[in-house]
Amino acid sequence: MATAKAKKKTVRLASGRKRARQDVKLNAQNSSLRSKFRTAIKSVLKAVATGDKAKAGDTFKSAQGVIDSIADKGIFHKNKASRLKSRLAAKVKALAAPAAA
Repeated sequence: MATAKAKKKTVRLASGRKRARQDVKLNAQNSSLRSKFRTAIKSVLKAVATGDKAKAGDTFKSAQGVIDSIADKGIFHKNKASRLKSRLAAKVKALAAPAAA
C-alpha cells in the first residue's frame, strides 16, 4: 500500500484565505532575514579565523545591527541575540589581545 502525499486543505473563509496569503509573504520575509543573519555571523567568524583585527571589528559592528534588528522583529529571542553578540564580541576581543604565552 503506497502512501499518498497528504492533500492540503483549502481554507473556506475569506479571512482564512487572506491569512494564508499573508503567511506566504511573512515566511519569505523571515527566511530572507534569517539568511542575512546567518551570513553576518559567518562573516565575523571568517574574519576572526583569518586573524584580521580591523576587518573582524568592522564586520562585528555591522553584524550587531543585523542581530538587533532580527531580535526586535521577534524572529529570534532577545536573549539569543544577546548571547550571540556576546560570544562574537569575545572572539573579536581575544583576537585583538596580544597572544600571551
